[in-house]
Amino acid sequence: MGISRDEIVARLRAERDAGRAVYDALCGSGITAKFAARGGADLITTFNLAYYRMQGLSSMAGYLPIGDANAITLELGERSILNVVRECPVIAGLLGADPTRDMFRFVDKIQAAGFHGVMNCPTVALIDGNFRKDLEETGMGFSKEVDVLGYASGKGMFTKAFTTTPDEALAMAEAGVDNIIIHFGNSSGGSIGSKTVMPLDEAAQRAAALFDALLPEYEERIFTCHGGAIETPADFERLLDLESRFDGYVGGSSAERFPVEDAVPRAAQGFKSVRLRK
Repeated sequence: MGISRDEIVARLRAERDAGRAVYDALCGSGITAKFAARGGADLITTFNLAYYRMQGLSSMAGYLPIGDANAITLELGERSILNVVRECPVIAGLLGADPTRDMFRFVDKIQAAGFHGVMNCPTVALIDGNFRKDLEETGMGFSKEVDVLGYASGKGMFTKAFTTTPDEALAMAEAGVDNIIIHFGNSSGGSIGSKTVMPLDEAAQRAAALFDALLPEYEERIFTCHGGAIETPADFERLLDLESRFDGYVGGSSAERFPVEDAVPRAAQGFKSVRLRK
């Protein structure tokens, strides 16, 4: 499906202006991407964290040195998702800090494969402490992600960015990123969700700081959120009661893991309940 950056942005703004929440589904398999799109998702996004999630693992496995994040994303898109999603744009999550590649050339490859945009996932924004300091000091920090998304924006691709602080969000907005995503950390819920996550009131405070920093100059950008204690549409509504300036929500586990964890056991239980006629 050919669709330009301007068309994607116009679609998302139209949803916002009509009072409908933008919904971005992070999918690690063709079947979940296909039916999230059919269900009305505005964007489908894929990356290595979603791949591991759909293998029954925590998506946080995507932050371990167990696979080539960018190669996984490219293969997922080319062989499992781009060929089954027709209703909305498909976005590639890239490890922008990958030191083994010329990431500008890789963005070109992603665009040639048919992806409509890119984002920064995995992101060093979720890493803190000494490890984050070491990454930043050795040239594998957040600024690399900003550079990659800025390049993609200059190529006419749609861009969106995970951010956790006003400084990160401002850097992405200044680079031309279309959609700023406020990340609240790993998600709770289901069989493998985190037990300790950012509560909604703290999430609202994080969001307020970012909105206050960005809205004076970047009000036209799309603002969404992801992670933390948001497991259901009702949870997102409760967050909106605390902070109303969001344009939508980005679902990961809530887009595919929770539905699978619920529906598949129910189907198995249904078949096991059948009594034989012998």
